[in-house]
Amino acid sequence: MKTYVAKTGEVDKGWILIDADGLVVGRLAALIATRLRGKHKAIFTPHVDCGDNIIVVNAEKVVFTGNKTEDKKYYRHTGYVGGIKETTPKRLLEGKFPERIITKAVERMLKRGPLQRQLMRNLRVYKGSEHPHVAQNPTKLDIAALNRKNSRA
Repeated sequence: MKTYVAKTGEVDKGWILIDADGLVVGRLAALIATRLRGKHKAIFTPHVDCGDNIIVVNAEKVVFTGNKTEDKKYYRHTGYVGGIKETTPKRLLEGKFPERIITKAVERMLKRGPLQRQLMRNLRVYKGSEHPHVAQNPTKLDIAALNRKNSRA
């Protein structure tokens, strides 16, 4: 009996389109991270990029449960002494780049390292309903239908 190990050239990478309108951020990010990693496939190999390319549209319409839009804090550091900055999800969603909420949530769910950086190149997040990847014929994934807790109406 031999253990199957996928090679990079043998992996069949598909394109998936996700409409994030009304979806809960944490649940959406967990499903995206699983699909990016390729854990939903039978040929999953931990050190190989087995996942699909994922397109997320309507990123500005994601929702948080409870009071997280005001209470949750995102921290970053400028690199200077005392340079810690904080912001809330509400300010990010109303700002210029609301797609960063989904990008950072997925990025922080993946293990850090060279493979994470490679996997993050397979994720494309757009704040509107339009995307430039029509030629790839992405298959639509309805995350709201998977579980009733995935979306808030």
